[in-house]
Amino acid sequence: MIRPSRLVTRLSALCLASVLSFGLPQPAAFAQGNAYAAALYVNDRAISNFEIDQRARFMELLGAPGDPRAEAEKGLIEDRLRLDAARQTGIRATPDQIKTGMTEFASRANLTADQFVEALAQGGVEAETFRDFVEAGLVWREVIRAKYADKLTVSEADIDRALSVTENRGAGPQVLVSEIILPMTGKYGHLASRRARELSAGGMSQAEFAGLAHKYSSAPSRDAGGQIGWIPLTNLPPEVRGPLTQMRPGEITQPVRIPEGIAVFQLRGLKDGTDKVDPGQITVDYAELLIPGGNSPDARTEAARILGRADNCDMLYSAARGLPANQLQRKTAALRNVPRDVAGELAKLDEGEASTAIVRGNALVLLMLCKRTAIQALEAPAPKSAPDPQAPRINEDAGFAKGPSRDTVRAELLNRKLGDAADAYLAELQANALIRRP
Repeated sequence: MIRPSRLVTRLSALCLASVLSFGLPQPAAFAQGNAYAAALYVNDRAISNFEIDQRARFMELLGAPGDPRAEAEKGLIEDRLRLDAARQTGIRATPDQIKTGMTEFASRANLTADQFVEALAQGGVEAETFRDFVEAGLVWREVIRAKYADKLTVSEADIDRALSVTENRGAGPQVLVSEIILPMTGKYGHLASRRARELSAGGMSQAEFAGLAHKYSSAPSRDAGGQIGWIPLTNLPPEVRGPLTQMRPGEITQPVRIPEGIAVFQLRGLKDGTDKVDPGQITVDYAELLIPGGNSPDARTEAARILGRADNCDMLYSAARGLPANQLQRKTAALRNVPRDVAGELAKLDEGEASTAIVRGNALVLLMLCKRTAIQALEAPAPKSAPDPQAPRINEDAGFAKGPSRDTVRAELLNRKLGDAADAYLAELQANALIRRP
């Protein structure tokens, strides 16, 4: 038997807004008056006092904050609008989809759907209330995808900005974590979801987690037992940032879907950061063009000619066409590994800006900053043992030891854009709706 208090404990770190839809309703409160009488109407569809009472109890069991009565009405009004929009679009959730959604929601508390329903019943919440909540979230998600998915795009420039230091990527708290990335393809791909739930279900030591990383993870960090160095909290998926700040060392996150599979993290340490990016976390992409003549007027004239034709690193290649290939080199490195004179000049530059302050031998160095990002983690500890021979093939793009992959950032940005679009559309529906009390 699952006690309601245990349910609250299991869900206390769960970000409800990311579970089923964009902007899920906030907590409700207990109904007033005749339980089955209409409390209000949304486009002539009634919301009863009983529904408000049920929503209140449901959200209270999830430990959600807020003013009970007002937030209950707000959430149920929004659900009616979501369902109306789905109906007008011809979108419906099948019984199987709803069942799957209920299972997915319950799994985030490491419960089966039946256990979740049992715990709700003990708290006075009927299964139908849970079902309706899930259905509204499912159909709304499909409405937003149908309406906006083909219209919203994420460009490579958007991803560059999201990873840049100028966007404050890398500032703030840092975490020391171990990761297990379970691929959704390959020999054991069909077991990934179940295995991820099992990993997050029970407590285990760091040594036990490391052993499972050796056996199951597809990330390069597998060879170090899944251990990665201190990284900015912002490098991790949004779904785990909040929970990690509430966890204690040794605890394990709920599974998180990423483009490379399913991720599970074990917290090993957390430290407060500042509004500045730790230099040890910065990676720079820069170009060096060597111009013969040292600090001579001719060399500086040539540098000015090239910069007049090149506004960014990619344009340097055409501006330097005809020069020997070894005169132009483009490098990407952790800032701490960049020569001191180069690092000093790069610190003065914004992306696309150049410096000609360095002379190397008989060459003037035209130095241009291409990109500055905060995605580099400190090196993982050396491997302690050979990986399991049955372990999946390593995917160099999986894992977070060097920050999120571009695919992960692309998915994050697209979800953010869809969320913004969903909020705007819901506000439009509400502005056009007829909402009244009896």
